[in-house]
Amino acid sequence: MPRPTGTHSDDALRVVDSAALARALPVGEAVEALRAALRAGLDVAATPPRSRVDTSTGQLLLMPAEYGQHAGVKIAGVVPGNPARGLPTVTGAYLLMDATTLRPTALLDGEALTLLRTSAVSALAADHLAAPDADRLVVFGTGPQAFAHAVALHQVRPLSAVRVVGRDPRRVDRFAERCEEAGITASAAAPDAVADADLIACCTSSATPLFDGRALPSHAAVVAMGSHDPGARELDTRTLASGTVVVEDTATALREAGDVVIPVEEGALRAASLVPLADVVCGRHPLADGRPRVFKGTGMAWQDLVVAAAAVSGTA
Repeated sequence: MPRPTGTHSDDALRVVDSAALARALPVGEAVEALRAALRAGLDVAATPPRSRVDTSTGQLLLMPAEYGQHAGVKIAGVVPGNPARGLPTVTGAYLLMDATTLRPTALLDGEALTLLRTSAVSALAADHLAAPDADRLVVFGTGPQAFAHAVALHQVRPLSAVRVVGRDPRRVDRFAERCEEAGITASAAAPDAVADADLIACCTSSATPLFDGRALPSHAAVVAMGSHDPGARELDTRTLASGTVVVEDTATALREAGDVVIPVEEGALRAASLVPLADVVCGRHPLADGRPRVFKGTGMAWQDLVVAAAAVSGTA
């Protein structure tokens, strides 16, 4: 398929590289595409479960979906050791198809699409969960998703300060520099910075909790997206048990989200109390004040499809 990236013709498979994706669909527009799809009645629960196969170095994921005029599938590799090789943890490609004929119409950069849709979903959740005047963000992580989340959250809540928690001081400094270049004031912090936060974004590969939920302010909103493993979690039981917990889909969360699965198994969180994101976005579930609001995302195939379709429409 020797075609220039970022270009297309009417009779050819359109190829959308990372640069073309960024031009076609800024993160704020991705947020609105996801919001519109949920309000139009997209059935999140009908999305096929993610298939995964363990490999010698990581996991191979297959994520198909269909909605409206489009179908599509993402093939992604998740290799925790890739950053040490100078490569992204998540790699892959997305094939967009016509829903009627299943004729391929576009091929998108899977890494860039995953960054965009994940941060856009978190920003959509935060837009409904965070206080209107929320402007202090604590980010756990210094990788691509952490930076994408800082930028995306800045779109829905203009941030006065970003505090960055990471293990490597050099990476923390570089992350802060990138934020400054994007017009966001940022500095290094410790985990206890959550005590003064309005928003907390957990964007790590940690299998154990990142902070003590007892320090979480009652007005805070938390988004966590680092894991889709039922045995791993970024949030402790206290955080989940003390807050309103919003998930993409209840069945998916109970299957893949250790942040949810572990407190449910401990008896500290009721599965029936989980709130689907669509119910919040569509106004079917009013949110109570006086307790933290938590969004736990694992990433679902419908999100890739909605964002990919919107991006390809933007490159037409």
